[in-house]
Amino acid sequence: MSDDLPHFMREPLWRRLRTRLFHLWFVLRRPMTFGVRGVVYDEAANAVFLIRHTYVPGWQLPGGGVEAGETAYEALARELEEEGNIVLDGTPALLKSLHFNRNVSRRDHVALYLVKSYRQTSPKTPDMEIAEAGFFSLDSLPDETSPATRRRLAEIFEGKPADAYW
Repeated sequence: MSDDLPHFMREPLWRRLRTRLFHLWFVLRRPMTFGVRGVVYDEAANAVFLIRHTYVPGWQLPGGGVEAGETAYEALARELEEEGNIVLDGTPALLKSLHFNRNVSRRDHVALYLVKSYRQTSPKTPDMEIAEAGFFSLDSLPDETSPATRRRLAEIFEGKPADAYW
């Protein structure tokens, strides 16, 4: 396909359909959604942990939906463990930003945490959900890093104002 097409249009049709079906299932299952994302930051390397899902294009911050009966903190801890083998060693900072994720649905919001106290029990290997994962220097993020991820990182590390939209 042509390089001048938007990234999501360069994805194979089956992958785009799978993504849409996943989101439809998610919206039907939970009409109102609340999620968490974690900026796992390695200060010594000036690097952040990013994941690439099997069903959504681009590199993103790890995280996911808050389950019924679960706190946002518990959801963050669970998602970091599932998506990166990352265990929280301290309390992450809930940043002064809550974002409306209109790309997912008209009812999705995401809370953003900054995680500086953690340990990774082992490198994340690919599975059914996560195609790739790893730490990347803030100076050399992967080309396919999602625009929302780039905006959140600029807000945290460059002092840009927080955008209300994910």
